[in-house]
Amino acid sequence: MPTVYFDHAATTPVDPRVVETMLPFLKDDYGNAASIHHMGRKSNVHVETWRGKIARTIGAEPAEIIFTSGGTESNNAAIFGVLQSRTGKQIVTSRTEHSAVLHPVEQAQKMGYQIIYADIDEHGKVTPEALESVLSENTALVSLMHANNETGTVNPVTDLSAVCSRHGIPFHCDTVQSIGKIPVHVDDLGVDLLSMSAHKFNGPKGVGALYVRSGCDWSPWVHGGSQERGRRGGTLNVPGIVGMGRALELATGDMAGNITHIGKLKTQFKQGLRDAFGDTIRFNGDVDGGMHHILSVTVSDSRGEPLDGEMLLLNLDIEGICCSNGSACTSGTVNPSHVMLALGYNEEMAKSTLRFSIGKSNTTDEVDQAVRSLKEIVSRHTVLSL
Repeated sequence: MPTVYFDHAATTPVDPRVVETMLPFLKDDYGNAASIHHMGRKSNVHVETWRGKIARTIGAEPAEIIFTSGGTESNNAAIFGVLQSRTGKQIVTSRTEHSAVLHPVEQAQKMGYQIIYADIDEHGKVTPEALESVLSENTALVSLMHANNETGTVNPVTDLSAVCSRHGIPFHCDTVQSIGKIPVHVDDLGVDLLSMSAHKFNGPKGVGALYVRSGCDWSPWVHGGSQERGRRGGTLNVPGIVGMGRALELATGDMAGNITHIGKLKTQFKQGLRDAFGDTIRFNGDVDGGMHHILSVTVSDSRGEPLDGEMLLLNLDIEGICCSNGSACTSGTVNPSHVMLALGYNEEMAKSTLRFSIGKSNTTDEVDQAVRSLKEIVSRHTVLSL
């Protein structure tokens, strides 16, 4: 049975064109970019070339790009790098952030910082008014994501960053689910710090970047060697950096077509699920105005009882359908999604939530197959429960 992959928000397949670009740096041009001999210098030239291309893509200066191991490190570096440079003891975020933001701020709380959670609306957005109401002279940092990884809801980042700018507070934005899929420009968004991860836009795993605006209150968080101008110690992942740069270049160039193709599949998915389940299925987040690649649904049986999400996932997997019940970083647990709980769902409903995330390689036939499989699974479970 062929696999149907609807978990692109967790990770994406590496584009073959990216693999081709990376291969020379895995086989022949393997010099350490920090070495002064000719092989090291050659690697460094390629690192700086792709640093410049990545920077131009998001409207930044090359010196404002710091390479990391991925989104989690970028988020940690942004948060703790700002905190150790400012005197304020409050951090503002929201309860729907990725764990790669929530867990670091919880760690900061153990260090004496106060966490303030801005209110969200019914879609999961933080409004400028909600943010304004929780800021104070003691606020050291605001960290709010661009697009939610479970629901696809998009925050009004430009308006949120403007609020922070008026108060002189650094604004960090996790763009892991948006960059490469919709336009991300640091000046348009108004962000001071921005996180990205290559494997979310058909690049390799284990590499990402942190944008830090020139002049931002920020200090290096990972210490070791003098790499990255002393801002992040550790041997540079040259093949990964080259692959990330090429993947972002391709994603940006293909963006308009991908938005159209994936958007049509999401529309087909929604209609298919509505036709199959009627009122027993609930769409979560800003389903019409959110990211085009994420569709979050809460499934109930014919009696309106929430179904066990783990059971649905396992049965879908048996049918060859790969999806998730939220963030891949929390999969394998039976805990309800913290995002769904923040949206006001009870634990039963939160556990019955599925996330289908669509990629550029998916097809209309695969959407039909996923809808058909889910309908059959729910029907079987309903009969067995009677």
